[in-house]
Amino acid sequence: MMIMTYFELKKIFSKPVNKIIFIILAVTLCVVSYFAIVSVGYVDENGSTTTGIAAASALRKVLEKNAFINNSEEYLSKDVTENNKAYSKKQGFSDIRDMINRAYGGFQSYNYYRADSVTQEEISSFYDRRTANLAEWLHSDEQKQRYSKQEQQFLIAQYEKLETPFYYEYADGWKALLEYAPTIIMLLVLITAFPISGIFSDEIQLKADSIFFSAKSGRNKAIAAKIKAGFIAVTSIYWLTIMLYSGMVLAVLGIGGADCAIQNGFSNWKSFYNITYLQDYLLTVSGGYLGNLFILFLSMLVSAKTHSKALAVTIPFMLLFMPSFLSGISVLSEVLGLLPDQLLQVCTAIKTFNLYQIGNKIVGAVPIILIMYFILFCILPPVLYQVYRKTEIK
Repeated sequence: MMIMTYFELKKIFSKPVNKIIFIILAVTLCVVSYFAIVSVGYVDENGSTTTGIAAASALRKVLEKNAFINNSEEYLSKDVTENNKAYSKKQGFSDIRDMINRAYGGFQSYNYYRADSVTQEEISSFYDRRTANLAEWLHSDEQKQRYSKQEQQFLIAQYEKLETPFYYEYADGWKALLEYAPTIIMLLVLITAFPISGIFSDEIQLKADSIFFSAKSGRNKAIAAKIKAGFIAVTSIYWLTIMLYSGMVLAVLGIGGADCAIQNGFSNWKSFYNITYLQDYLLTVSGGYLGNLFILFLSMLVSAKTHSKALAVTIPFMLLFMPSFLSGISVLSEVLGLLPDQLLQVCTAIKTFNLYQIGNKIVGAVPIILIMYFILFCILPPVLYQVYRKTEIK
């Protein structure tokens, strides 16, 4: 069967049209990596902005220094460039400043200047403020009907479990990596769908199905070889791309901050998942891999059933873009939180408050989709095998 698998892989990677697709994937990888790298910016003492490598190398007791800068001529000036000069002195601790603004500005509001008025006495309640803001928001008239008492208790308990005080260091490499990870993972699904969707339709479209199915191993080992080739192709394309993307971004921006809690970052401050940036990354790429496997094997199943490569290619597009059209319907929020597109953006799902009750236990969406789609994926290969095995020769 190894020879059959090799032959199927050769068909996938040797087609001229697929070679073009892989070139497009390589270009896409470079473009997304570039945007991830330049997303880190730095303003120098002259008020000039740099990005990328220069910014990463330049970004390395907050209240005292902040108050000193606020009294400087640059900060008090009405000239934008002079203001940028003052800002350049704050950016080294901008994450901490953002956390202070978040903690003392309310759960649903953000005031960039709130840190300027925080006193030494107030700062002692910094960590308690995060939980207090959540509790106040959960008990507001707008939200108290949305979450049950058990769900409210779960969220507050998760906030209280967060290890404090925070371990903090420069982590812009991981933040940039995670910010653009869903983009590269989604594009991987869409681009890989083109070569993968033809695995089970090529013989029929080329009118070679009579030869394929009448061969001695045509309805058993040959089909198994196709499934194995599809798995190897999806796996190799995915992990090669992810490793190249991760390597390029982290090589430029640095690997520091992997053990920092994700709540150190502005966008993850509210997250109830108590994990580090490294754990967030591992969940994101693992979920992305599982999502790639599930969606692309579903695409292969459609190809095997309908014998249409064109229809099979539409499956990833439908699964990725349909939730966007339905996202405005609030009653569907819980359903949308469990759709396969969430696997491709786990680092985004981690920021949401999608909760589900299983018996007496409250859990977030992320562990559910990882377990659920792993089980569904395990079902797909045998179903795919049986569907294609029963194909009738016309």
